[in-house]
Amino acid sequence: MKKLREEFADTMLEVGPGDPRLVVMVGDISHGILQPFAKACPGRYYNIGICEPTIVNMAAGLSKVGLIPVLHTIAPFITERAYEQIKLDFGYQNLGVNLISVGGAFDYAQLGCSHHCYTDVSLISHLKRGVVVLPGSPIEMNKLFKEIYANGKINYYRLPEHAHGVEFTYGDIHFGQGIRIREGRDVTIAVIGTQLRTAIAVADRLTGEGISIELLYFHTLKPFDTELVRASAEKTRRLITVEELSAHDGLFNLCLRACLGIDGMAAEQIAIEDFIHGYGSYEELCSKIGMTVDGVARIARRLVRKTL
Repeated sequence: MKKLREEFADTMLEVGPGDPRLVVMVGDISHGILQPFAKACPGRYYNIGICEPTIVNMAAGLSKVGLIPVLHTIAPFITERAYEQIKLDFGYQNLGVNLISVGGAFDYAQLGCSHHCYTDVSLISHLKRGVVVLPGSPIEMNKLFKEIYANGKINYYRLPEHAHGVEFTYGDIHFGQGIRIREGRDVTIAVIGTQLRTAIAVADRLTGEGISIELLYFHTLKPFDTELVRASAEKTRRLITVEELSAHDGLFNLCLRACLGIDGMAAEQIAIEDFIHGYGSYEELCSKIGMTVDGVARIARRLVRKTL
C-alpha cells in the first residue's frame, strides 16, 4: 500500500491544476515528492523552512485574499509550536487552512520525544471551527481532502507513517462518519489510524475464544459520529478505545460523551499516558504502552470477566 505522505503529494497534483486557489507550503520536508505539483502549478509551492509560526502567519495572508493554503510539516512543530498563530490567525480571524502533518504520536520513534506529538488532535479540537481527520489509508486521505479542503475551516489531517492495510472503497468513506468493520455482541472496540490492524487481529483472536467483538473505525474525530458508537455500546455494554493520542483527550473522551446515560456500561482506554522515553522502532514503542494484540486482548478479556 502506498505511503500516506506520497498520497498527499499525489492528491495535491490531482487537485492543484484544477483549482488555482490551492497553494502548498512546507516546513523543509517532502520536497522530492512534491516536485510534480511544483512543476504543474508554478508559483504555488513554497518551502518556508523550519519556521512553523511564520508559515502559519504567511498562510493567513494567503487565506485573507481568497487563496486556499495547505501547510505541511511534522506534527509537533505545526500544532504545538505554532498553536498561538493557528488560534489567532485562523481561529480568531475566521479564516480557512489545511494543516497536513506527519510524525503524529511516535511515528518518528527513532528521534525521541522531541519529535513525538500526542496533543495535536486535542489542540485543534479546542477551536470551534477546527476539523480533525485521521486518514489511515491513501484512499481516505484522497477522498476526505477533496471533500473538505475548500470549506473555509481549520482542517487538520494527521497522516500516519504506517497505513492500517485495510482496503476501503470510495463508497466506504464519508466525512464525519465512522465505519463498522465487524459486527459483534460482547465488546465494542473503537479505534483510529494504524491501530485498526491491531484491533482486527484482536477480534480474530478473541472470536476463537468465544468473545464476539464489534469493531468501529473512525477516520474523522471532529465532527464525531456519536450515533455509531452509541448504538454499538447500547448493544455490547462494553467499550475499549485504542488510540495513538493523549489519554487526557481524544477518542475515549468522545466515546464516553456519546454514551452518557447507558446503564451498566464498562469502558477501558489504551492511549498515551505520558512521554514515551527512549528510542526504538514504532513497534517497540507500541509495545511499551500496551498497544499490541496481546495488550488489547488482555483488556477485552478482563472487561468481559468483570461484567459477567
